[in-house]
Amino acid sequence: MELDQMDENDWKYHGEGNKSLVVSHSQHCRVLRLLKCPSEDSTHTRQTAEQAFRHILNIVDYSKYVMKPLLGEKYVHSGEAVKLPLDFVRQLSLKVQQERPELRCDKVIDTFSGCGLCLPNLTQLHRLTDHRPPICVEIKPKCGFLPCSRHITKECKRKICRFCMHQHLKLANGKWKRISRYCPLDLFSGSKQRMYVAMKNLLEEPQNNLKIFKGGELIFGCKDDAKLQPDINDLIQHLRPYFPHSNSLYNGHQPGKAILNEFIQVICSALLSSGDSNRSGELRKTHLSDSRPHCEASPFPRDLLRNGNHGLPKDSVLAKILQVQMLDNLDIEGVNPLYKRVEQYLEEFPKERLQIDGPYNESLMDKVKNCPTEDDGSVEYAAGKVHQYRVAMTAKDCSIMITFAPCGEDEEHQPNMDIQPAKPRFTYSVSILDLDPKPYEGIPHQFKLDTKIINYYLRNTQAPPPSSLYKERQECTLLFHAV
Repeated sequence: MELDQMDENDWKYHGEGNKSLVVSHSQHCRVLRLLKCPSEDSTHTRQTAEQAFRHILNIVDYSKYVMKPLLGEKYVHSGEAVKLPLDFVRQLSLKVQQERPELRCDKVIDTFSGCGLCLPNLTQLHRLTDHRPPICVEIKPKCGFLPCSRHITKECKRKICRFCMHQHLKLANGKWKRISRYCPLDLFSGSKQRMYVAMKNLLEEPQNNLKIFKGGELIFGCKDDAKLQPDINDLIQHLRPYFPHSNSLYNGHQPGKAILNEFIQVICSALLSSGDSNRSGELRKTHLSDSRPHCEASPFPRDLLRNGNHGLPKDSVLAKILQVQMLDNLDIEGVNPLYKRVEQYLEEFPKERLQIDGPYNESLMDKVKNCPTEDDGSVEYAAGKVHQYRVAMTAKDCSIMITFAPCGEDEEHQPNMDIQPAKPRFTYSVSILDLDPKPYEGIPHQFKLDTKIINYYLRNTQAPPPSSLYKERQECTLLFHAV
């Protein structure tokens, strides 16, 4: 891809978040991530070209030197910072404007710096031998463990995860029209039964936590419009060619339900896969601190929880993410006073930045991994815990990309494979993205937001009714093999 010969017609709108917009190349398996800035007075609020490029480099360095060692080489793609022709960026901005959701148009593409981040297109797979295009499932799983805030346990005897509490505040503020019954603790539980319920709830109300692509094109998701409910029947029609035997299940009744069941099984298998071949076929389990807890706002009935720890496979993507999330062992309540300690120190010694705003390199990684466990009152301890909190917050807001495609006929009949011939087999890949560093100065805002979420939930909610979704769960029988 020649940067000096870029043509905006080769690129198409792919999606966007709060801070950046993504376009994908029509032929090459590449995407460009471009920074956004406020549309009002954008000429006065924009970064200089040097600042913008440094910002992109910080994202690359943070991913490469901090998140990749923690999450695993096979899951993280750091990308490359690039400088693009300004005319190309301006023309591209005009081209994609009509495809952008109205909700996101309060910001515009930064057309002044020409900086971008080039990444592989994770909705695609290489060297496909089957004519059916790959399916990609993008999940924003959120936090997989319960907070340790002291005032929650004191004022509310129930154990509620932040995601479930935040749903009610979003509904009150008009950000979403419906409550999602998805609970991250179910997805991170390692229990296929709870994971099935979590994915079923995501499909029923994806909000911005689930998107599904086919051949790189978005086919299921809210598209940033809270008023529109994605059509599950349309999704089933897209999935039919991938699960042809499901059309005859249930004695000819509810074939769409059978397809969704198998589709969920595929996703759960990928989330639990370690990516390593295992001769015994058994998943290696790891029990992270306490047993996987149950959020009392989850629709999964507590009395159906089975005894014992399910655990997550040691090298599975969920286990890796959860381990990084649990670096935040103080929660925002405990981190906020440490943030104030660091702030006071920086006011007295402004030249000693403690790597708060970079550089994001191996030295910062050492501070994250080797932070003392006991508070000795030093600024070094406070800075270390702040670094850990920021890394954990990145893991709490990351996304998982699961891309799979049917195996070709030559791959379908390999020897020594204990698999039912009628069952489809898939080539797949699992990646983690959205690994930007969280702003240090955002900690006070997070503390205020957290307090607002908890107070609103305690004032305005009661226990949700139990759900019967668990009855629809079936055992997963699909077989995966890594690319």
